[in-house]
Amino acid sequence: MSRIAQAPDQRPVPATDGPVPTVRGHRKQARPRSEQWVAWGFLVPIIVYLAVFYAYPLYRNVELSLRDYTVRSFVQGDAPFTGFANYVKILGDATFGPALWHTVVFTLVSLLFQFTIGLALALFFVKNFRLSATLRALFLVPWLLPLIVSSSTWAWMLNSDSGVVNAVLGAFGLGPVNWLTSPDWSLWSVIAANIWIGVPFNLVVLYSGLQAINPDVYEAAALDGATGRQRFWHVTLPLLRPVSAITLLLGLVYTLKVFDIIWIMTKGGPSGSSTTFATWSYRLGFGNLVPSFGPGAAVGNLLIVMALIFGLLYIRVQRRQDLA
Repeated sequence: MSRIAQAPDQRPVPATDGPVPTVRGHRKQARPRSEQWVAWGFLVPIIVYLAVFYAYPLYRNVELSLRDYTVRSFVQGDAPFTGFANYVKILGDATFGPALWHTVVFTLVSLLFQFTIGLALALFFVKNFRLSATLRALFLVPWLLPLIVSSSTWAWMLNSDSGVVNAVLGAFGLGPVNWLTSPDWSLWSVIAANIWIGVPFNLVVLYSGLQAINPDVYEAAALDGATGRQRFWHVTLPLLRPVSAITLLLGLVYTLKVFDIIWIMTKGGPSGSSTTFATWSYRLGFGNLVPSFGPGAAVGNLLIVMALIFGLLYIRVQRRQDLA
């Protein structure tokens, strides 16, 4: 028999045919209860904030859209349940089609020009030059002003009789244009005002995204013979895609619910030519002598659904890009 070599203070290790089982380490100790209370202490304010300012208003709006509320029942809370009758009512309303079209046009045209102008300005300011910071600060003025001030200023500028825009057109021999009182021009007038207000936001976000791009990438592309246009299409835009996506998503959600600009300038008129879902919802709920709280809430819920759909599409596109 062969002897088994052993250390002085160790017992002999028996021979086995299979692998030697390894000793598992100790399980990770549970987090102390004090740390759990600290974590909940940070979460509770956020949960309370979301419940009070998001969940409850959303529930209340849905509940309003499913009942036949009047002023009396709105105070006493005894409105009868009507199901989806309010949604059927607004879908069959003659205002629904034009309001949907105006909402789509207002949103898409505003986003297109806000993003394009903001990106052009960001590319301009990314090259540091004298007074660059001062000019960027001046471009932020439309974003910093209260919307009621900006909207009132645009309404004064586009006034048919005393507006500065028609005064300039008159200096060139062009006739006055009824910017705010003509069905052909009212929607485009509020779109122009919204573009002016939204450009600074796109400028700030896209400028930050351009600053994060490594300059070595541009040097490598230039060494490979890429022209300025090729560097823009094949380097700048792909690397700026995540920032561009979140900029467009935030701009979309904001533009869908724009109300104050349109209401101050045109009140959705004339003849509903600049009415969007936001102004239609307000007029139904608060703009008539006999308010229609249920249909107004239903229109507001349609806006929420539209924003939710675009948000889910954004998340899906981002996941595909992360997996690619």
